[in-house]
Amino acid sequence: MNERLLGRQGLSSSAIGYRTARISVSHGPTDERDHIDAIHRAYDLGITHIDTADRYDWGENERIVGRAVKSFRDDIAIATKFGFTAPDLGFDCRPVHIRQALESSLRNIGVDYIDIFYQYGVDPNVPIEEVAGTVKELIDAGKVKYFGLSQADEYAVRRAHVVQPVSVVQAEYSVFQQDVACLFPTLRELGIGFVAHQPFEPAFLQSDIRRIADLGEVYDLSRYSRKLKSQRSIVRLAGLAASLGTTPMQLALLWVLQQGDDIVPVLGSRTEGHLQEIVGAADLDLSPNELKQVGRLIRSAGDQRISRRQYCLPGMKNAWEHDADPGNARASQRSRWPRCRP
Repeated sequence: MNERLLGRQGLSSSAIGYRTARISVSHGPTDERDHIDAIHRAYDLGITHIDTADRYDWGENERIVGRAVKSFRDDIAIATKFGFTAPDLGFDCRPVHIRQALESSLRNIGVDYIDIFYQYGVDPNVPIEEVAGTVKELIDAGKVKYFGLSQADEYAVRRAHVVQPVSVVQAEYSVFQQDVACLFPTLRELGIGFVAHQPFEPAFLQSDIRRIADLGEVYDLSRYSRKLKSQRSIVRLAGLAASLGTTPMQLALLWVLQQGDDIVPVLGSRTEGHLQEIVGAADLDLSPNELKQVGRLIRSAGDQRISRRQYCLPGMKNAWEHDADPGNARASQRSRWPRCRP
């Protein structure tokens, strides 16, 4: 699989990454051997970007990742996150907790350093400069290679980047959820890569759209109600995929990959067939005319309205310049920027 550069600090990633959330207990019980085999299959298929988090089963997911990648750790980039506290899903990005979270992740995974260390959402009680400064110390100590932000708005990205260059921002992004696209010009201005998690919901790409009802207890589907214009659009997407010799899932992934060479979608699956299908999206070779057909159909199936509320608010650049004094950071964050839920 082709590699992509994320950011200007040297982070290299396979065009598609493997997100380990779906091998957690919260997505249904399976044997640990199945988890490890899934990660091995992903690596064998060319995936070199493994995305985990300390909150996935509170460390157990990281431990499984560590056991799975032990023989090829130096060939991959491991990403994990900090911010949440167990067992009540509290949120704490104070420097002392960041350091504790890193040491815990290092022990869980069994490694000497983490490639990508994400802040898991913006903490309104801790200035982002303080968070970035702490991660900078960890980078200088050789325990972290790259700083990432998850679910962060433009204001937080710019302020953090002044203290410690941000290599990558992660957020939900797909044909059905494009709000974060308004952040892309800022990321490209600053030289920051983007990781798209949840690049599609598999049930949305089935010809039988009624399967969504089966996921009601697992996912909050209400936010998608305005984004699925009709079952007919999904059926048309499946029809086009069939005519091109591919699948709806691969077309949705191809669309994400086509939005820029600085974008890497991360997703996971426990089954070999689905993994091969996922990886196959990176190898699709469509003609310009076929790509135009995909684009037109994607636009009809998804919602192109972009909300600037979470990521890019009007006047943000002026607000950032006005609050550039670090002494104003805590008051500004508390009054203007509510925590982004990951």
